[in-house]
Amino acid sequence: MRHLTVDEDSAGQRLDNFLIRELKGVPKTHIYRIIRSGEVRRNKGRVGADDRVQAGDVLRIPPIRVSERAEEKLLHPAPARQFPVVFEDDAFLAIDKPAGVAVHGGSGVSFGVIEQMRQARPEARLLELVHRLDRETSGLLLIAKKKSALKALQDQFRERETGKTYLALVKGAWPARLKVLDQTLHKYLLADGERRVKVTSKDDPDGMHSVSLVKVAARLAAPASLSTLLPDGLSLLEVTIKTGRTHQIRVHLSHAGHPIAGDDKYGDFELNRQLTRVGLKRMFLHAWRLRLTHPVTGSAMELHAELPDELRPWAPVGLKKGD
Repeated sequence: MRHLTVDEDSAGQRLDNFLIRELKGVPKTHIYRIIRSGEVRRNKGRVGADDRVQAGDVLRIPPIRVSERAEEKLLHPAPARQFPVVFEDDAFLAIDKPAGVAVHGGSGVSFGVIEQMRQARPEARLLELVHRLDRETSGLLLIAKKKSALKALQDQFRERETGKTYLALVKGAWPARLKVLDQTLHKYLLADGERRVKVTSKDDPDGMHSVSLVKVAARLAAPASLSTLLPDGLSLLEVTIKTGRTHQIRVHLSHAGHPIAGDDKYGDFELNRQLTRVGLKRMFLHAWRLRLTHPVTGSAMELHAELPDELRPWAPVGLKKGD
């Protein structure tokens, strides 16, 4: 039996998130099981996974055996890797995540950005993901270096006080009048267990209200070899999400009839195959700009991650940060 005392920086966190961070190597399923069974006690009383812990709370944790998989991770940790840093101070850092790298280990992925960065920065007292990006998406990713910064930044994301803008290259000519996509999304699983999302009715009890704002940054002619597949060319869009749902941008744009170039889940698969032949070998979705409030100073910030080399040939040279 062990006891954990909640510090001031952790005050206000959900119990499940607090334990997931404190009990590294313990499977999430096991953490939820010991909470549901009442084996985890707060100040000698039962507590729920979504209850918020407070500074000074004493949590009683039952003896826990680490799984063989977790033991394997401890014996064979993720390889150390640094990522391009866009901004860093004592509170948090912003990196430019490349496409093809998961943000954390999980189903089918042994490790991700956060595990690699912890190995590369062993002196760091804390490194925690503030939010998520799809594995196939590149761009800005925030990582907290203090619990207080983590909570403040996550609060901003939850209260929709940040401005997250992505660049997306889509099939066809996006109608300039279509500026707001306000559609409910529903998550489901395919037969093989893979996650998917679809647009559903607003009265779907499992639906999630989702809003994306769209602005046309540029219209591009199709490569000559793709003129038949792309009679209306391509559109480069700035998409600002007001809600952060799984696959939100990908599903919203595809449902509107303009799938993202290279999207292997919701895209035009024949177009993707032809785009690969002319040099676009990944999904064109990039977390480009992030507006936020600094978690310590309270000052307004605007961060940018420029398009990676493999996407630049598909974007106009004159695209500016402030556009």
